Order: sequence, then C-alpha cells, then structure tokens
Amino acid sequence: MKLKLPEGQFKAYLFDCDGTIADSMPLHYIAWKKALGEWGCDFDEDLFYAWGGLSVAKIISTLNEQRGLNMPVAEVEHRKESLYYDLLPQLTAVPEVLEHIEAQYGRIPFAVVSGSTRESVTASLAALHLLDRFETMVCAGDYKKGKPDPEIFLLAAERLGVAPQDCLVFEDAELGIQGATAAGMASVRVPLPHERAVALK
Repeated sequence: MKLKLPEGQFKAYLFDCDGTIADSMPLHYIAWKKALGEWGCDFDEDLFYAWGGLSVAKIISTLNEQRGLNMPVAEVEHRKESLYYDLLPQLTAVPEVLEHIEAQYGRIPFAVVSGSTRESVTASLAALHLLDRFETMVCAGDYKKGKPDPEIFLLAAERLGVAPQDCLVFEDAELGIQGATAAGMASVRVPLPHERAVALK
C-alpha cells in the first residue's frame, strides 16, 4: 500500500509521530488501558483513536470531567508513559511513511508535530533509529492550543523557515488533518493500523 501525496513541490514535511512515523498506537492503547484500569476507568478503543492528537494530560482531564472521576493527572500521565516505554522494544515504523522519509531526507527539512511529550516522541524515534532525521520537534508543552488548532503546525513551519503553504503534513488523526488545513497546509492521511491490515489482505 502506498500513500498518495497531493500535487505540488513541497519545501518541508511535517510529521505527526504516533500512528504516523511510529506504528505506536496499538502500544499506546495497551499502556492506556492498563494505566486507566488501575483507576477503574474504561477507555474504548474507538474513542482512543478519535482522540488521536490530544495530549496525555488533556485525555486524562477530559475523562475526569466526563466520567466524574478524580484521577491525579500528573501521576496517571507518568504511569501511562512508563508503561509505554516498557513496550518500546516491540515498536516498528509505519512503512508507507518511512518510504517518504527515506526518499526526501537530506533534500528538504523535516519536523515532528506531536501531541505527545517530548520524552515520549524522543524515545519512539530513538527506538526506530530516526531521531537524527528531524530538524525540529514541536511537542506537548511547546504550544498553548493543541490540535485541531493550527498553532503546532505554524510553529513548526516558522522554526524551519518555510511558508505554511509550502509544507506537507503527514497525519493519521482527524484532529491533525483539521489543524493542518487550518494552518493553510496540504496534508496526507496515514491509514490507521486496522485500515492498513485490511489493505494488505
């Protein structure tokens, strides 16, 4: 299965990390289920994917509000992240995206635009031996408004010195696609794990 890129001569690529560069969403979901389960909080898989692009802290806070829970955000965030780090040896790259990273590396600059923490993104990219491919990373804590707000994408373009209309965004989550569009950037949607599995059959 190949990703069909939009027409145009792009001067920079902006990549979400989880589910886009790293095939990490199934591993993140395992970590989420265990961390939240310890507080008696269920987390449906469809909701997990629908909330792709939100920060860990935002997800915990929203679950607290919606379910009338009082989970300590920082503690649960730390627990979830540590559970994910334990699963890193199983991590693989998304082949359809890796192909474009390898084809354009050294020709145009790359940035990571992620709702995950810098520590989590760094750990994932290091595990995949891809950390040195990116000029800059914009992660949770670097911006005020998360996806679908365009701030994260505009900040990455500014750091790379490339106009928004000259950037192409790779994203697996609808919130990310919306944010890229709001930033005036073209985007390509990376299929979710189950969609890629179906395409391979």
